[in-house]
Amino acid sequence: MKTVAQLLKVKDQKNQDVHTIEWDHTVFEALVVMSAKNVGALPVIKQGAVVGIISERDYARKLVLKGLSSTSTCVSDVMSSPVISVDTHKTVDQCMNIMTDSHLRHLPVVENGQLLGLLSIGDLVKEAIAEQADLIKQLEQYIRGE
Repeated sequence: MKTVAQLLKVKDQKNQDVHTIEWDHTVFEALVVMSAKNVGALPVIKQGAVVGIISERDYARKLVLKGLSSTSTCVSDVMSSPVISVDTHKTVDQCMNIMTDSHLRHLPVVENGQLLGLLSIGDLVKEAIAEQADLIKQLEQYIRGE
C-alpha cells in the first residue's frame, strides 16, 4: 500500500496545489476561493500553521442553517477545529480509516508544522481501487502460471 508521500508525488500538478484561507478572512472570501479553485474545502491558516478546515458542509450547517451572514462571519467562527491531519508516512489504508472513523472528506498532510498537501476521499478511493486492480491482475497471472 502506498504512503501519503508516494500518493502526493503522483497527484496531478493541478491537484497538488493546496489552496488555503487565513483564519480571520470572511466565509464569503473562503467561498470565492473554493469556487474559483473548484475545491470543496480549504485548510485554515493562522501564523503559518493549520488551525482548522472550512468546507462547503461547514458553510451549509454552521452558517446558512443558523441564519448567519457569509460576508460578516469569520472563517474561524465556523471552521472545523481542531484539524485532524496526517504525515507523509501514513498509508492510504490508514488515511481511509481515519477519514471513515472521523467522518471527514478532506485530510491535510502536515509534517514539521508545514502543510504539504490535502487529500480528498476521492484521492484515496481512486488509489485503493488502482491497488486492488493491480492485485487482481497479479493473482490472475499467478493462477494462469504466468
